[in-house]
Amino acid sequence: MEKVEEKQIARKHKKLSSDWNIRPYLAMGLTFFIVFCCCILVVCILFRFNDIKSGFGMLGRIAQPILIGLGIGYLINPIMMFFERWLLKLADIKGGRKKFRRLIRTLSSILAVLVFLMVIAMLLSMVIPEVSENISNLVDTMPAQINSFLVHLSEWEYGNHEITAILENYLKTAADWFQDWLKNSLLPQTKDYVATVTSGVMNVLAAFKNIIIGLIVSIYVMCEKENFEGQAKKIIFAFFPARAANQAIQLFHTTNDIFGGFIKGKLLDSLIIGIICYIVLSIIKMPYTLLVSVIVGVTNIIPFFGPFIGAIPSAFLILLDDPLYALYFVIFVVILQQVDGNIIGPKILGDSTGLSSFWVMFAILVGSGLFGVMGMLLGCPVFAVIYYIMQKTVHFFLNKKKLPESTRVYIEATGVDPKDGKLWYGKYVDEMQDEQ
Repeated sequence: MEKVEEKQIARKHKKLSSDWNIRPYLAMGLTFFIVFCCCILVVCILFRFNDIKSGFGMLGRIAQPILIGLGIGYLINPIMMFFERWLLKLADIKGGRKKFRRLIRTLSSILAVLVFLMVIAMLLSMVIPEVSENISNLVDTMPAQINSFLVHLSEWEYGNHEITAILENYLKTAADWFQDWLKNSLLPQTKDYVATVTSGVMNVLAAFKNIIIGLIVSIYVMCEKENFEGQAKKIIFAFFPARAANQAIQLFHTTNDIFGGFIKGKLLDSLIIGIICYIVLSIIKMPYTLLVSVIVGVTNIIPFFGPFIGAIPSAFLILLDDPLYALYFVIFVVILQQVDGNIIGPKILGDSTGLSSFWVMFAILVGSGLFGVMGMLLGCPVFAVIYYIMQKTVHFFLNKKKLPESTRVYIEATGVDPKDGKLWYGKYVDEMQDEQ
């Protein structure tokens, strides 16, 4: 009886093993299918990039309130946590910490949003009147400043009026073109401009509506952030093996560190640069002090190219008022950006992105070319995440081949020994192939 049962079990195992022999073919077919789908996806991206970009743009416009809410919630989350810790201490005194924990989180989120709005309102109330006054003064004094600039230029040329005559000719041509544009273009197309202004007002109202909804969304995001994190982890653990799930969680934490460190650090760095610029320009009595400081501080958010973008229009404004002050301003901006790049920036940002100067410039150029201003702002941290993923992938395959991870090791390397897999130094590949 036992022998019969053993034979039956052996037949079942044999049948199962014959059934499982199909697995390699299934894996091969699935691999071919995935590769084929990836090839189709790459072709679609290459030949339909504009359509894909417009589709993502439409989705972005639809989801704009949610994206604004996520961004605001991400930025003011430290303020919310500060209020939550403070209120939890009060709740402990009263003995009701567990009972009022959800209420405390909601109240802390509302207080964080109110602080954010208060800071924005204070900045706008300080900056907008001064900037408006500077711009109105600039418009009123523009002709006198141009004439004064020509006088300074004529005196600098010691009586040589050739350059001055050329500039006067260009200015006269520009004035004639402006008058012709007013008569023949602006007045006949008033209806079109009114429609454009109306559309602009509607866009402003839509943006204001999205900001209001985004503020409300940010409160919900901060109140439910632990639940969102738990739901994301549950999905990852459900559909991925343990090793891949752990790597995905680590990737999300690293992405958070890169984006959080870069964005918050860059905002603080730009605020410090704007304040330093305002103090120094006020001491030397530079014209348009607040306007220029706002331009320099805001454009400093953009890495690498930001200082140049802010310095060019600022220097032009000062140049119209006093060419010598413009020279002083250019020298000051160069010194300020060197101090920021070598002292202030590294102290605040540290190595938040882990990218060299070349890759920072590469990320900004590619990001601005694909997504404009937003690409310039976020191109660096996004590329830093991509760079991190590529680095981890390369290190994984290097470890499988038992090769070192350090880049410095490969600078002097000339090849890999096919027998033991170790790096070769001092020998060229052609010589090694001849020896073999």
